[in-house]
Amino acid sequence: MKILIVAMSQSIHTVRWINQMADQGWDMHLFPSIDWGVVHPEMRNITVHHSAYGRQTNGGLGIGFRGMPLFYEPAADIMRRLIKKFSPDYRVLQLRRIIDKIKPDIIHSMETQEAGYLTAEVKKLYKKPFPLWVHTIWGSDIYLFGRLSSHKEKIRSVLESCDYLLCECRRDIKSARSFGFRGEAVLLPSAEGGFDFGVCAALRSPHKTSDRRNIMLKGYQGWAGRALVGLGALERCADILKGYEISVFSAGSDVAIAAELFSDATGIPVRVIPSGTSHGEILGLHGKSRLSIGLSISDGVPRSFLEALVMGAFPIQSWTACADEWIEHGKTGILVPPEDPEVVASAIRRALTDDELVNEAARRNYRLAEERLDESILKPKAIEFYYKAARGRGSSH
Repeated sequence: MKILIVAMSQSIHTVRWINQMADQGWDMHLFPSIDWGVVHPEMRNITVHHSAYGRQTNGGLGIGFRGMPLFYEPAADIMRRLIKKFSPDYRVLQLRRIIDKIKPDIIHSMETQEAGYLTAEVKKLYKKPFPLWVHTIWGSDIYLFGRLSSHKEKIRSVLESCDYLLCECRRDIKSARSFGFRGEAVLLPSAEGGFDFGVCAALRSPHKTSDRRNIMLKGYQGWAGRALVGLGALERCADILKGYEISVFSAGSDVAIAAELFSDATGIPVRVIPSGTSHGEILGLHGKSRLSIGLSISDGVPRSFLEALVMGAFPIQSWTACADEWIEHGKTGILVPPEDPEVVASAIRRALTDDELVNEAARRNYRLAEERLDESILKPKAIEFYYKAARGRGSSH
């Protein structure tokens, strides 16, 4: 089978999905939806189609590169800028040429605002029958951007044109239908594959969740993330945090500064996890944590939330994600408004003082995660999905 993936080549989410198929012997190709000339180091067994690219030192096992090779990355960056200046739609034209050349059985765009829009533009220009098109919804693709006037028609162009849709939550399937999607929608527990429960068990603390003395805080702060609200809520709980440590992961410089100020003001130790920290270490920290806090104004099913379920940390998650399709509010987790530190602080206090709550939640969440997230179950389903899609189109397009 020949599959062309259109996705962010530097994203670990892309890598985890693609690597499920890496041992199938398929002819796999990747067209980076953002033309940065880089590939995530864990990528393997795929051909990557850059425009101009410098010396590739971060490619994984079995990676091939196509495009204009230059000696070093600064020269490649200049070349990409020049190409864009003189041919603003060069990415659309390049993707169209690649489709003509490799003739994929399936095109799979992963994420909407870059990969989906790009693929839709190519399909509009394509004069021949377009290959079967699978599209995956990530995070805020529809839930947030679908409410913005500048994105509504672009989203509609993707969803009216693709044949299959992969979604992590029922919320997004319903939204996609309202944007004109008529093909077959497939509900996925995770858009990037499952977990190795043997590895997770080795990293998970043998102690009860109530005995753990670490708290995880997702450090995203920006157009969607609200880590600073989380820090504000924790500061309101400083009187019961003695003996705890806060671990902040995926933090930018603004959140790192705020975390240091928080620690200075409260005396509560805070560890900002460096970027590039291995996934195993992040999993291990979840496995040693009593709480895992994730706040954003919009999301799908956050990977960090799933990690909390697998590793036994009690999830406090903003209700703007799809966590309500996984947990029972007030029993196996607590859903909170993303921008109200008082409500978040109340949730933190309850989770820090109710041992029975967090221990029972850990037991129930782990059982649910085993049923839905084991990679030995999800990987064969992903592979079978491609075979099914290749056997017949999911719509009349």
